[in-house]
Amino acid sequence: MASQTQKPESAAPIASGTFHPAIRFGLFEVNPESGELRKSGIRIRLQAQPFRILMMLLDRPGEVVTREEIQQQLWGADTIVDFDHSLGTAVNKIREALGDSAENPRFVETLSRRGYRFIAPVFTSEPRDHGIAPFAAESTGKKTAPLRWTFWVAAAAAALIIAVLAFAAGRRVTSRPEAPPLITQVTFSGRVSPGDPQMESLPAAATDGSRIYFSEIANGRAQIAQALIADGETSALGVPAEIAAPSLGDISPDGSKLLLRNHLDTSAEQALWVVSTINGDARRIPGILAHDATWMPDGQRILYAVGNDLYTAQEDGAGQRRFAVLPGRAFWLRWSPDGRVLRFTMLDSLHHTTALWQINRDGGNAHSLLPGWNNPPAECCGSWTADGRYFVFQSTRNGSSNLWQIDEAPGLLTQRDPVQITNGPLSYQGPVPARSDDRVFFIGLNTRSELLGYDAKAGIFSPYASNLSNAARVEFSRDQKWVAWIQQDNGLLWRSRLDGSQRVQLTERPMQVFMMHWSPDGRKILMMGREPGKMWRIYTVNVDGSGLQPLLNEDRNEADPDWSPDGQQIVFGRLPELMSMESQPRAIYLLDLRTKKMTEVPGSRGLFSPRWSPDGRYIAALSMDQKKLMLYDTAKQTWRTLAQMDIDNPEWSPDSKSIFFHDFVQVGQPIYKVAVADGHVERIAGIRDARQADVIDYQFAGLAPGDVPLVNARLSTANIYSAVIRGR
Repeated sequence: MASQTQKPESAAPIASGTFHPAIRFGLFEVNPESGELRKSGIRIRLQAQPFRILMMLLDRPGEVVTREEIQQQLWGADTIVDFDHSLGTAVNKIREALGDSAENPRFVETLSRRGYRFIAPVFTSEPRDHGIAPFAAESTGKKTAPLRWTFWVAAAAAALIIAVLAFAAGRRVTSRPEAPPLITQVTFSGRVSPGDPQMESLPAAATDGSRIYFSEIANGRAQIAQALIADGETSALGVPAEIAAPSLGDISPDGSKLLLRNHLDTSAEQALWVVSTINGDARRIPGILAHDATWMPDGQRILYAVGNDLYTAQEDGAGQRRFAVLPGRAFWLRWSPDGRVLRFTMLDSLHHTTALWQINRDGGNAHSLLPGWNNPPAECCGSWTADGRYFVFQSTRNGSSNLWQIDEAPGLLTQRDPVQITNGPLSYQGPVPARSDDRVFFIGLNTRSELLGYDAKAGIFSPYASNLSNAARVEFSRDQKWVAWIQQDNGLLWRSRLDGSQRVQLTERPMQVFMMHWSPDGRKILMMGREPGKMWRIYTVNVDGSGLQPLLNEDRNEADPDWSPDGQQIVFGRLPELMSMESQPRAIYLLDLRTKKMTEVPGSRGLFSPRWSPDGRYIAALSMDQKKLMLYDTAKQTWRTLAQMDIDNPEWSPDSKSIFFHDFVQVGQPIYKVAVADGHVERIAGIRDARQADVIDYQFAGLAPGDVPLVNARLSTANIYSAVIRGR
């Protein structure tokens, strides 16, 4: 290799002569004078050369810094150096220090063969001095002539006209915060449950002033926990056993009562419970089923959501009255401090989007809060600060969730667009205001997961195949020479040989893949995928990544496709047409790939998640409440119940003699195997067999050769944090 000439590694600080204030992004702060990088006040080691490249990127956020510019400034045009290797190594060190990745960047983006770009918002403590004095005359030795009074008169008139026009048009302006807020960690267990809006489980927390309440994962199941705000000491809040997986709605205005429901009740609406924060006493509200609820501003009545409607009632269930009819299902219901308006999160189950909506206290004027601001909308879970000045909510962009704020009193002439107030490295969710000051509490989530395989002899789960460590779902080809998987962090589909060689990415962003199956001949992969804001579709793609195409062109969601053993038909789940969704249940269909003829499987209405047995004799499916595993005999065209439990992700064994599934409700989230011949159910493994101390919960991810159950295990990564919200 050619010799290298580099600057000394100790030369990290920027040369003096120009003042460089502290630079902040996310939880990080860079001091150009001392050459230090800190995260939440803790110094992060970064060598001199990577630090200089980081400074070049921070000096031009949002712009492309070319490879040639970096080479010229750091190495010099005459330097003999293996430039590609040195630059790649330096950028990798930057990413390691920031906890960033090239595949899913939050800070440093790579532009192939061009250079790099810093994509996160950058803040400074005061304006940076670039050696140019604003409004100063060029230094030529000549004096600048004074401006005449007529110029100032004209300028004042122009300013007045602009102000009037801005007021008339309701002009919106965007204001950047001077610096991101200081974030403080409140809890430290790492077991806070972040929820999943697509599963109608939103992140939730509430505070009575001295404590904060939230959902926490324990032994694979949710429980309500409480933590002292002063020191983060956490303990479980006892709730009735009937609430197997309690989901927190809201807290009463006086902080004495919580509204809970059982999220694992898979029916569309669930019973509501009132639980005392003082002594834990609980009582069910009779006669009411809902999917979310809050108190009315008077603290005496409740507001609850059923289907697309909002209702009010007394705490004892009496006096039920319809409050409003909405175009979708409402969650995270929150009143403004003055009780004049209600804001909530609207879930569009057809296009899988979430948006913020607002309605008046009389039930009128329901409308979207931020129409067109984010396309497709992915906003959720907004709350006002205690004084009503700011509205803080979460929004997902580029796969990362951050907090934003709206100034509710921006001034006479302008309305202020939302301002981003966090920027990684965690995902931030579910903001909840303090009761007496300008703090906001929220969940900070680091989405780490690992693929584990069950060793039956040792009786434990252990890491499975390093090349599949980030896999959410895995399937092996029929000849067991190839493997396909879906990446956990971005939903992309990949395939490779079993040893990780010949690795190929089969889908591109923004496509997200939920499940997939190899064709019997190993030439194609059938998958369920969608783009943000669009419906689920079934696609096929060639194993070299070419030929991605949808199988159907219709205005409805399609799901859970699987091949017939001869590869000539596809079985899949399908929603009714949009106009008949209220009157018709879901059903299972067959698509003949040769004739394109589609038929409904007899007796399949109200069933979903079909799986065709490898020998072709049966199709397995689940009831809508996921409490029955049904088996369809393709020859006799009859159904029978094979098992009755809480069932998720059924998976056929290669010999077609048994079906593996995940019981997501039972304590320990066990994985079972049921025999097709006689329905005998055998427990295989549970979450306690994942001996890693930081595993919170897992999802059944598939079967490896030898009937080895695979799980995507979520590690200990979510806590409650707080930040002070100030004016910008």
